Amino acid sequence: MFVQSVTVVIFAFLALHCTTISGQFDPEPNNRPIIGILTQEASIYLKKKLLPEKYSSYIAASYVKFIEGAGARVVPIWIGKDEAYYRDILNKINGVLWPGGTALFNRNNGYADAGYTIYKIAKQMNKDGDYFPILGICLGFELLAHVVANRVESRRKCNSLSQTIPLNFTSGYRESRLFNDISDDIVEILETKKVTANFHQFCVTKNILKQTGTSNEFRILSLNNDLDGIEFISSFEHVTLPFYGLQFHPEKNLYEWILGKKIPHGKNAIKVAQYFANFFVNEARKNVHEFSSKKEELESLIYNYQPTYTGLKNSSFVQCYMFKNK
Repeated sequence: MFVQSVTVVIFAFLALHCTTISGQFDPEPNNRPIIGILTQEASIYLKKKLLPEKYSSYIAASYVKFIEGAGARVVPIWIGKDEAYYRDILNKINGVLWPGGTALFNRNNGYADAGYTIYKIAKQMNKDGDYFPILGICLGFELLAHVVANRVESRRKCNSLSQTIPLNFTSGYRESRLFNDISDDIVEILETKKVTANFHQFCVTKNILKQTGTSNEFRILSLNNDLDGIEFISSFEHVTLPFYGLQFHPEKNLYEWILGKKIPHGKNAIKVAQYFANFFVNEARKNVHEFSSKKEELESLIYNYQPTYTGLKNSSFVQCYMFKNK
C-alpha cells in the first residue's frame, strides 16, 4: 500500500512539472533563455558616417531590446569565424536571431556565410532531437530562404520601403506553429490595421520558392503586395524545423523612433510586435543549453558592450552596438 502511494505521488509530481509531446516527458521550460544575435558587416554608409575604422560589425540595439523585452538575454555572434566557433556557441545558447540590415550575401566571411553555417548546425541539432529555434527578420527572413535553397539566389527586386500594411493570411495559417496560439484580437489587428513596418528592396515570392525547389520546405503564412503591386511572402516557417521568417520589422514598432520612416507606434502595433517577441523567446525556452560556467556566460553577454546613439546621424537605427574585429 505504501509503495502504491509513493508511486501515485511520483506520477503526480511528474504531471505537474512536465509537459508531454507524443507521449514523452519534456523538462520544465528554461526561464533564463539566451538568444544569439548575428552581427553583420558594416555597410559602406555606416563605415563612412558612423563607424570609425576600428569597428567592423554591428547589431542594431532594437533587436537586443526586442529579445530582452520578452524575457531573454542576448549574446552577439561574430561573423567571419570557423565552424568550430559556431558549433561551440550554439551549444551554449537557446536560439538565434538573424536581424535585418544591408549585408551582401556574396561577401566572404560575412553575414550570409555565418548564417549558412549556423543553419546547417541548427538543422542537424533539431534532427538529433535538440530543439533549437531560429528567427529571421527582413534580411534574416531572406537569408533563411537563401540557406534552405543551399545558397541559390532566392530573392527578386521589389519596392517596400517605409510601407506599413496589414497581413493577408493564407488559408490554414492557424495550423502553423507561429500562429497556432494567437488570440483573436491580435489576428484582427494584423488583418485589418497597418501595423507591419516594411523596409526591404528585395522580396521572396512563391514563384521563387518553386524555382529553387524549396516550396515543400516552407509553410507560407501570409502574403502582401509591395508599392508596385508585386506579391511577396511576408511570413513563413519551415515545415519541420523551428525556423521562422518575418519580412517585416516588429522590433521597429517597439524601439525605433527615426522620423519620416512611417513606423507604427500605436497600442495595436505594440501588441502585435510583442506577440512575435514573446513567441520566439518561448520557443527558445524549450532549449536547455547553457554555458560551461557563470563566468563564461557573464563575459559573453551583450551587457559587456555599450550602444552608441546613432539617431542624430541620419541612421535607420536609434542606437547600434558597434564591434571591433573579433
